[in-house]
Amino acid sequence: MELKKEKKIVYEKHKDIARIDQESKRTHGWYVRVRYYGKTHSKFFSDGKCGGRYSSLLAALAWRDEIESRIGKLRTNKHIVTVSNTTTGVVGVRLNDKLHRYEVSWVNGTGKQGKTSVSIKKHGKDKAFKRACEIRKQKEAERLSI
Repeated sequence: MELKKEKKIVYEKHKDIARIDQESKRTHGWYVRVRYYGKTHSKFFSDGKCGGRYSSLLAALAWRDEIESRIGKLRTNKHIVTVSNTTTGVVGVRLNDKLHRYEVSWVNGTGKQGKTSVSIKKHGKDKAFKRACEIRKQKEAERLSI
């Protein structure tokens, strides 16, 4: 005897907003999740409580925009990384001790990866780090068209 597993259908059209339709739990609505500097803000907007699919989407969009404004996140449909996985603490800038340089990486507006490096031997550690951070900031501004 074969047991049928119900699929949880999720649609994504708007940044940070996902459609959830799960018949077995009678759950229909929009789930909003805004992440910024390691903190997550989330809320579910039920079709039943908001007066339908479209009304719940409008409520979800308004809530997302209000939360982003309140926490200081730039309203854009482009992906923004705010938490660094490097020891420098700066997104897109990492120290390469073996090659005595800071390596800078970014993604441009068309989604293509870019890389460069700044020599510690040539500039000194502090100046090289500042220069690497400036390059990263400039490339991110270009991507977001700020």
